[in-house]
Amino acid sequence: MIERLFPSPATLSGTELEAEMHAAPLSRPPDGKPWVSFNFVASIDGAASVDGRSGELGNAMDQRLFLLLRHTAQVLVVGAQTIRAEGYGGPLLSPEAQQWRLEHGLSAHPPLAIVSGSLDLDPGMEVFTRAPVQPLIFTLASAPRDRRQALSEVAEVIEIGQSQLDIGQLVHQLTGRGLNSIHCEGGPRLLGTFAEAGEVDELSLTLSPLLVGGQAGRIASSAGTCVRSMVLDRVLKAESMLFLRYVRSQRQDGAC
Repeated sequence: MIERLFPSPATLSGTELEAEMHAAPLSRPPDGKPWVSFNFVASIDGAASVDGRSGELGNAMDQRLFLLLRHTAQVLVVGAQTIRAEGYGGPLLSPEAQQWRLEHGLSAHPPLAIVSGSLDLDPGMEVFTRAPVQPLIFTLASAPRDRRQALSEVAEVIEIGQSQLDIGQLVHQLTGRGLNSIHCEGGPRLLGTFAEAGEVDELSLTLSPLLVGGQAGRIASSAGTCVRSMVLDRVLKAESMLFLRYVRSQRQDGAC
């Protein structure tokens, strides 16, 4: 059972939960404007992973909501470290989810966009060999040429900076392909970099009722401090797990 605590408290059926997760925040601009959302899980003491894997913090309901958030995305953006740690091989949505997307004017499979400044990725990984659509890789001009050549055989490789990733250019490249609903699934460096660039419109955060301790990092990691104001938009609850959605308080342009 899952409850909506805010706004309008209610117990949600399976169908109502799907409608809830498919509905965009009221503050989202009309179609045709870019909207960048992130999805993360963290323990109650702030850990973003257990033994290097974020999946260890979740449960079956968290996984269900994680997959529902993919339904409306026009593109999924993931950092290279998350690809290496979590694996993204094969179709990322069930046949039922693919059919839902087709019925709502979306492609059956959202393309996967991988962000990797160093191109430290194996072309033989299942994320490439079993991809239903060719992935995109965003990288730097300074990335090794041999890696670029190898990965160009299995993905479209796009430069977005010389020695530092230009997140504004990444968003521009995606929207230029008609991919305006941009959903990011990690990792912490990716969220930190997008936040510094002022390109985080929405954050869905699962708060896991675990105390982890250790040296696990936070959900965002960046070289500098960047303060962005967010507003609580929704709270769902399943047993002791909380599912929070925050949206930016107003459109903020430019980097910190």
